[in-house]
Amino acid sequence: MLKIDIPGYGTLELGHLLLDVNGTIAAGGELLPGVAETLAALADVLDIVAVTADTHGTAATLKAEAGIAVRIIERGAEGEQKRDLLRELGAERTVAIGNGANDALMLGEAAVGIVVIGAEGAAAGAVRAADVVVTDIGDALALLSEPRRLVATLRS
Repeated sequence: MLKIDIPGYGTLELGHLLLDVNGTIAAGGELLPGVAETLAALADVLDIVAVTADTHGTAATLKAEAGIAVRIIERGAEGEQKRDLLRELGAERTVAIGNGANDALMLGEAAVGIVVIGAEGAAAGAVRAADVVVTDIGDALALLSEPRRLVATLRS
């Protein structure tokens, strides 16, 4: 568990990290550089789950490379399925990271929603729903591996 006290925001007790795959931690079905190593370090304090419709058919490979749980959802109503998974994990204890329109519901309900505006951009709805906006998955994950950065961003 990751406990973070944020002045003016509250105390976060995070137990889970829920990750969108394509456009967030992977491009074309392949993990982005440095992601696997950072996730391995975060796995000591957070239960990590990646969620995907497996568009590229690489979910099993991603699971093996990243060493994390991968939940495959059905195509269609993906936003609702991602939100439902968030609720299953416990939204109040989960940080979610994504970039697409189908990530907006989970980003908005998560204890902390982080949107990544990467190479393929980010949906406006996802940006509006998020608590934090970054331009690189490495920066998003650094907010969790170095929680003082998250405090600096969210304190009021």
